[in-house]
Amino acid sequence: MANQFKVLVLNQISHSGLKHLPSERYVVGKEVATPDAVLVRSANMNTMDIPASVRAIGRAGAGTNNIPVKAMSARGVPVFNAPGANANAVKELVIAGMLMAARNLSGALAFVTALDPADSEMEKKVEDGKKTYAGYELAGNTLGVIGLGKIGCLVADAAIKLGMQVIGYDPEITIDAAWSLPAQVKKANSVAEVLKSSHFVSIHVPLLDATRNLINADNIGQLRHTAVLLNFSRDGIVDQAAVLKALEAKKLGHYVCDFPGPQINRHPLVIALPHLGASTGEAEENCAVMVADQLRDFMEHGNVQNAVNFPNVVMPRESNFRLAIANANVPNMVGQISTAMAQAGLNISNMMNKSKGDVAYTLVDVDSKVPKKVVDSIAAISGVLAVRYLPLES
Repeated sequence: MANQFKVLVLNQISHSGLKHLPSERYVVGKEVATPDAVLVRSANMNTMDIPASVRAIGRAGAGTNNIPVKAMSARGVPVFNAPGANANAVKELVIAGMLMAARNLSGALAFVTALDPADSEMEKKVEDGKKTYAGYELAGNTLGVIGLGKIGCLVADAAIKLGMQVIGYDPEITIDAAWSLPAQVKKANSVAEVLKSSHFVSIHVPLLDATRNLINADNIGQLRHTAVLLNFSRDGIVDQAAVLKALEAKKLGHYVCDFPGPQINRHPLVIALPHLGASTGEAEENCAVMVADQLRDFMEHGNVQNAVNFPNVVMPRESNFRLAIANANVPNMVGQISTAMAQAGLNISNMMNKSKGDVAYTLVDVDSKVPKKVVDSIAAISGVLAVRYLPLES
């Protein structure tokens, strides 16, 4: 009988996703002991004592700030996420944010809510007050998109369909994203060029050391004084103090974000939503399905796709007998692994090795069963972080 895998679930995960982990192979629950894998959404794993039995972590969403990725890399544990699975939900919210700012919808809704429905003058007050909330149309204005991944490309496409001009910047755009990007998008060569050229600026980059405070006191002044800055990416990418200073000096039109905070809450020119970017049933389902599929492929076949700390390594099976090896990205690791197998008389039928940062990952298909002593000898090689033997035999 094939091995069963135990998966600890730390948050409510869409049932549609969990169905992708068949019950005959997977024990899934919130009280699982010695789990082989963990599924998580927003639970903070940074302060958690993660069991040594864990071989993979799946985040049903894009960001992984709630997971100790560096510590998991040192243990040879991939951390999977679901990039792009919530892209349509975020795209629609960005468009809604632009419309809310352009048409003064927040103020207009507050105005109407404050009216007394029993007031006989209500209709007159509506007509008298509506001129305060006159806005403008999106068509003909320029949207700048910083970050042209799945979400950025969808935002650009939607804006073009609404009649907007679009300028985009992403120094690390992937081939897949480049293919998805509408041809009408003008390429910018810097963040500064986007800020200077746009009526609206929408940011879609991950929060890294290089992107923290990407919009700050030094460059926010490059925006035109009526511009709308939108941040549906991560809170730390925009310096809120710089935004408030620009708003107070009337050097920025509106700030629209998905991250309320004490500095910006209730400011009349700030539209802050309660982190709704991926809060649709469809997005939660898409994320859960995507990460469950990735987790299953890793647990059963060792394939890695969309891990934030591992290279993508997907190799079709050429044998029933497979080894998956995570190691430090240092010279001669593949040579040592191959030598250990050759000394045991094992013939390699296929091998794939790739690296990402400090971590390298190798899949090896061999023609015959791999004895435990060989697995142990590979695990004992200095620099090897984790070894898994993945036979298909029943």
